[in-house]
Amino acid sequence: MSLDRLSKRIRSAHNHLQPLQPLVAQTPLAQYPGGRRRGRGGPDQHLDRRELRQGSTVGLRRKRGALAQAIGLSRGGKTTKIHLLTDLVGRPFRLRLTAGNVSDIKAAPALLAGLTGAKHLLADKGYDADHLRQDLRAEHISPVIPGRSNRKHPIDYDKDRYKERHLVENAFCRIKDFRRVATRYDKLAANFLSTVALACLLGYWL
Repeated sequence: MSLDRLSKRIRSAHNHLQPLQPLVAQTPLAQYPGGRRRGRGGPDQHLDRRELRQGSTVGLRRKRGALAQAIGLSRGGKTTKIHLLTDLVGRPFRLRLTAGNVSDIKAAPALLAGLTGAKHLLADKGYDADHLRQDLRAEHISPVIPGRSNRKHPIDYDKDRYKERHLVENAFCRIKDFRRVATRYDKLAANFLSTVALACLLGYWL
């Protein structure tokens, strides 16, 4: 019998989606003597097929030192937050970096430290906190910050003045026109902060 006829008989015994089947049953490597099991189950539990594939591990692990470089896991993946403080015409003059999973209110003390001469501060709901409002009023700065939706008592703020907050959003859009900022080519946080500062200088101050 020729090999051509033999192959036709094998193929006719199965459906057209899987014409050829392995002659020996596939057995996980961990079932052989000396095999190393990566799972946590008992000896009769099969390995997950994802453990047998090539590539990175299935679990999401943060690289060592990522948080120190302002890299954190958020809904969009590993990202970095840029915090800006702008003047009346929307020119950024103070920058801070945090990891993507750090809330905005935690960056507020460093961003607003030593701020003088301001009469109003416009910010979004991410900066809504009672202690921040108290600190601003102590410096004779009126907070224009809407309250979060889960507040028991609504926050009264100047809605007409709050419309000027689009200047901050415009600043973000302008600096992200620089591809090196939008994609963060720099691994170190200090280098990336310098890149953002250079983009602000080119976009607004030079």
